[in-house]
Amino acid sequence: MMQLRFKKFIKISKINTFFHNESMSVQDALDLICRGADEVIKIEELEKKLKDGKKLRIKAGFDPTAPDLHVGHTVLINKMRQFQDLGHDVIFLIGDFTGMIGDPTGKNVTRKPLTRQQVLENAKTYQQQIYKILDKDKTIVEFNSNWFGQMNAADMIQLSAQYTVARMLERDDFHKRYKSGQSIAIHEFMYPLVQGYDSVALKADVELGGTDQKFNLLMGRHLQTQSGQEPQIVITMPLLEGLDGIQKMSKSLGNYIGIDESPKEMFGKIMSISDDLMWRYYDLLSFKSNKTLAQYRIDVDNGKNPRDIKFELAIEIIERFHSRQAALDALAGFQAQFQKGAIPDDIKEIKLDTENGVLGIAHILKKSGLCPSTSDAIRMIKQGAIKVDGQKVSDTKQIYPAGTNAVFQVGKRKFMKISLS
Repeated sequence: MMQLRFKKFIKISKINTFFHNESMSVQDALDLICRGADEVIKIEELEKKLKDGKKLRIKAGFDPTAPDLHVGHTVLINKMRQFQDLGHDVIFLIGDFTGMIGDPTGKNVTRKPLTRQQVLENAKTYQQQIYKILDKDKTIVEFNSNWFGQMNAADMIQLSAQYTVARMLERDDFHKRYKSGQSIAIHEFMYPLVQGYDSVALKADVELGGTDQKFNLLMGRHLQTQSGQEPQIVITMPLLEGLDGIQKMSKSLGNYIGIDESPKEMFGKIMSISDDLMWRYYDLLSFKSNKTLAQYRIDVDNGKNPRDIKFELAIEIIERFHSRQAALDALAGFQAQFQKGAIPDDIKEIKLDTENGVLGIAHILKKSGLCPSTSDAIRMIKQGAIKVDGQKVSDTKQIYPAGTNAVFQVGKRKFMKISLS
């Protein structure tokens, strides 16, 4: 099967045809659609559909198992919005039926299925959150129980006849479990079939999914062909790396940006990512044009501080989930705290006991945890990185008497209000 893997925007021959979004050529649309994508199967089919001016049906399925979203979860939704802006129909499919099966994808054990009540509660949360990205008036929301709930046992058996056990065992996680002697329940084979049949029921032209869903997405192409439909184009999107730039974004790893976090918290987290990771976030999370992103790269190459480009990313993401004003306020707060040296309001307060009524600066920094050791504290003082109530400390032997109540600062980001007794 022909497929393309994307590390940069694809480049194909220029096409002068325009479609639903009359300000953008097919070439520009392909560049936008493929931005950040891992694979497109098959690219020539997608190009033909766009060139023909067909209004496409774009499907992405979500099992409502984790309603508390972080920005990593929004990668697929962002791509749906790009299709929406290009004039196509997007279908947000809530897998209320499949969520009760338990998807084994990417797992070496079966995922625990949810109850009907859990699925419906999570689905409500999803619907509240997706409209922060998608245009509500242009979004089609479907539940796959609408068609699977009408199927009987004979229908499901007929569906299962569309694929062989040998082909199922080609899937990486099934293959590993089979070889290691781990159990595979029969219902787990049904999951990719059910997900694939969703594409038949919806007559999808394009299906979006994570790289870990590739087998299931290709199942949709197979079942559509079996049903006499044109097979859907498959677009797989990578799993977004977390703030550490290594592990995928995960709340359990603590490297996430929650979409319901405060603007201040979101801004600080976005500014903490590396300059290299910033471009990855732009590709997968931003709605800025390819032309704008290309110009940003040129600006940085010409000497512009990447921090300023990162400001734009933080403002865009915070505005999406909060408001423009909240984003600008978060920017102002960040600049005041970390660029102008202002002391934040919400800092930790502790009390320390003095020794004979006084305590030296190095011992204060060590005992408070602001520095790991007195030697490290002395080194930081010599580097000019220590301030007390905003005033730089240069004397490594500086002492403070009992009754002192001041804000001690190490570098630009560590603050603590310390009272001596």
